[in-house]
Amino acid sequence: MSNVEAEPVEMRSGEPVDGVRPAEASPVDVLTARNVPLGGPRAMSVRRTLPQRARTLIGAWCFADHYGPDDVARTGGMNVAPHPHTGLQTVSWLFTGEIEHRDSLGSHAFVRPGELNLMTGGRGISHSEVSTARTTVLHGVQLWVALPGEHRDAGRDFQHYVPEPVRIDGAEIRVFLGSLAGAASPVRTFTPLLGAEIVLGPRTEIALAVDPAFEHGVLLDSGHVRVAGAPLRPAELGYVRPGLDTLELANDSDGPARALLLGGTPFEEEIVMWWNFIGRTHEDIVRARADWEAASDRFGAVEGYPGDRLAAPALPNATIKPRGNPPRPAPPL
Repeated sequence: MSNVEAEPVEMRSGEPVDGVRPAEASPVDVLTARNVPLGGPRAMSVRRTLPQRARTLIGAWCFADHYGPDDVARTGGMNVAPHPHTGLQTVSWLFTGEIEHRDSLGSHAFVRPGELNLMTGGRGISHSEVSTARTTVLHGVQLWVALPGEHRDAGRDFQHYVPEPVRIDGAEIRVFLGSLAGAASPVRTFTPLLGAEIVLGPRTEIALAVDPAFEHGVLLDSGHVRVAGAPLRPAELGYVRPGLDTLELANDSDGPARALLLGGTPFEEEIVMWWNFIGRTHEDIVRARADWEAASDRFGAVEGYPGDRLAAPALPNATIKPRGNPPRPAPPL
């Protein structure tokens, strides 16, 4: 999904501010989302938990939009015209509905529940996303992964993967990136990552072996879940610092709960995010925007979309400065 805000803010550590709900006596910080309208009085809105002041990245995960359940008859669903990306991978994951994807690599695919679509736009790619006519309810997440400096100009790529569910202790897990609970995804990433959907049955508790070098984020979609003892409400994201080798999740309710588990080794590079571009400097963003506006071959062309492509918004009047995550606290003595 594009960041289609008409006046996108500079996205970096330190801005924009959202909220952190501290969880006492817990290794978890609870990040709250802000609502972002995608344009027009009837258009969809999304709940954005990354980036925000408290945290820019979790591993290389740098952007998280959570949307729906959205009544397509009321909002019109998703119709995002061709738009560009640089320096990142997009990860599309649906709970309900269907989205048609076209990109300048020539890929024509459908995003469906439980199926991963991952697109790499290093030096540049463009794509469109449109919910299909048979979609009545649209519900899912759009995630971005920052590419490390040595791969930031990687070639265009598109991967599709359908993970088999793993069932343990009353939970169903679909691992779409990395490895967890004995399942491993073959999908290529450029830094160590974890991505999985977890559905917890009523009154279910599980303890998952995780890599202690990873930091993790649990984005709660529905239900009520405790993460390492910290309660999450729907649309909140629980951030778990590195150091744990077991991650405990508990559903104390009488209904099912669903969450996404994201993880990765801390991403130490500073990045600049603006609109749909990730770079390292203000000049990277200026150049990418100019190339898109000039219809440069850098981004290619999307065939088959019935309409015009998105125009880039105006740049901010200030220099966009790269930032990283807030300093990590020193380990206890």
